[in-house]
Amino acid sequence: MGSAIRLRSAVALQGRFPVLSGVDLDLDQGRVMVVLGANGAGKTSLLRFLAGLVPIASGRGEVLGADLATSASDVRRRVGLLGHDAGLHDELTPLENLAFALRASRLDPGRALPALDRVGLSGRSVTTTVGQLSAGQRRRVGIALLVARRPQLWLLDEPHASLDEVTRSLVAEVVEEAASGGAAVVASSHEPDLAVPMADVVATMGGGAVLAVVPGGRVGGGHVA
Repeated sequence: MGSAIRLRSAVALQGRFPVLSGVDLDLDQGRVMVVLGANGAGKTSLLRFLAGLVPIASGRGEVLGADLATSASDVRRRVGLLGHDAGLHDELTPLENLAFALRASRLDPGRALPALDRVGLSGRSVTTTVGQLSAGQRRRVGIALLVARRPQLWLLDEPHASLDEVTRSLVAEVVEEAASGGAAVVASSHEPDLAVPMADVVATMGGGAVLAVVPGGRVGGGHVA
């Protein structure tokens, strides 16, 4: 497995404020990292940085072999970021949302229906507009989009938030499938009891820096750099 993430003294700014203050981090493909920390620790900023949405101010950063300083647009095409807002169009159905996103990414829209089925959405929940779905169903649509796109790096911001037990189990299953298929996964969380068991490695953040990196609880996950 090759390197998915390699950061050395990476700094990112919001205005003049450093949202990342010298981050060192490594993750191989096929591995899962969970990032823990209090609100304001820099977890979401790290995910957006890895997605190529926050520019690097100093240091070095490589994602999927691409330099974040010169090839951020290439990174954005190859990663999948699921935040609190999945970027869905309320007036479209889940099937239409996925087909639209796949076409925009020059991917086969035929992937949409199997992905929705994988996350437990079928029948009326597929043909009802997203604006009429429950929060949990909307979250499933966002997960289905990642399943359909098959990014090489999954970035999940608080993936267990506001989910019922069944959907939380689904998140763990989908993350395991992605990693077993060779993708790298980084998930931020404030619920270590749920997140740590699915991780190969756990990073703790504070003040925009990685304070510690320890093994996680994923069975059979193997080594993480």
